Amino acid sequence: MFGEKTILLVFISLLSLGSTLINAAFNAPTLAFDEGYSPLFADFNIKKSEDGRSANLHLNRYAGSGFISSKYYDYGFFSAKIKLPGDYTAGVVVAFYTSNADVWEKNHDELDIEFLGNLNGKPWRFQTNMYGNGSTNRGREERYRLWFDPTKAFHQYSILWTPNHIIFYVDDVPIREVTRNSEMGADYPSKPMSLYATIWDASSWATSGGKYSVKYEFEPFVSEFTDLVLDGCPVDPIEQLAGSSAAVDCSYEKAELENKDYSEITPEGRKSMKWFRERFMYYSYCYDTVRYTVPPPECVVVASEQERFKETGRLKFGSIPKRQRRKRGRGRKRDFVGQSQRDNM
Repeated sequence: MFGEKTILLVFISLLSLGSTLINAAFNAPTLAFDEGYSPLFADFNIKKSEDGRSANLHLNRYAGSGFISSKYYDYGFFSAKIKLPGDYTAGVVVAFYTSNADVWEKNHDELDIEFLGNLNGKPWRFQTNMYGNGSTNRGREERYRLWFDPTKAFHQYSILWTPNHIIFYVDDVPIREVTRNSEMGADYPSKPMSLYATIWDASSWATSGGKYSVKYEFEPFVSEFTDLVLDGCPVDPIEQLAGSSAAVDCSYEKAELENKDYSEITPEGRKSMKWFRERFMYYSYCYDTVRYTVPPPECVVVASEQERFKETGRLKFGSIPKRQRRKRGRGRKRDFVGQSQRDNM
């Protein structure tokens, strides 16, 4: 049995912790919704949990929904555990991203994780993207499948953004890294950004290039968010960029961010990233020589990845390792990897 002294110490510890909990995977503090976020649009379609630490975004025939961080951040780590809507979700996009387009409309920065809907029984696909200084004409998409069903349980999706590099994570697996170099210039995102989470109708393009639309007989489409992390230096974006006397000195927070365990990919993490990219990435702009005759300066061409792709940046036929292929037996459905080769980017 616990003694009175032990119980008192536990109680004091809980009081000092306050409403902040810790995300075990990255040892990062999580926030209650109202501590760090506010509705972006259609607040009637945002359903918060009783303890205030989770939020569900709904899409129905009337509207999608979304929330935004209450502050802008001069670099940071942004993360959430997300569970996607199940069954038929063609045309439905769930997005978790950073942006400053509401401040710099024509030269905004953006880092995206976007889930692109699915047909019932087919795997969800998702993409990551990066824009710097309004470089939307130089899209940097990569598209992937997942090695699990994201509708059955929560999985963690994270964006690390520092002055020197960007890492996208799924759970604790780094799936993409962008290292800043001088040739990128303003294409590297460098202005303060907010965190966004949205669900919306993207029937015109999301699933198989717009071939399949949202079917509202299956509404509402619900995406669940919990373990919300905003770990960065909050700033006023205009003052920060102008370098005014009121600007916040974020040098300590930036250095602290760079020293986090998740800010450097370990050798084991490199193996995990190689495993993911060679098995689940089905499009990369870095290998799309039709679109870019010279790869953009941040691209690191990896021979084991490159050999899997055609000049369009899409998978070659038969480039999936044998152990991933289904046997084509009687009564079996076609391999979904083969389907991804026929779909639009």
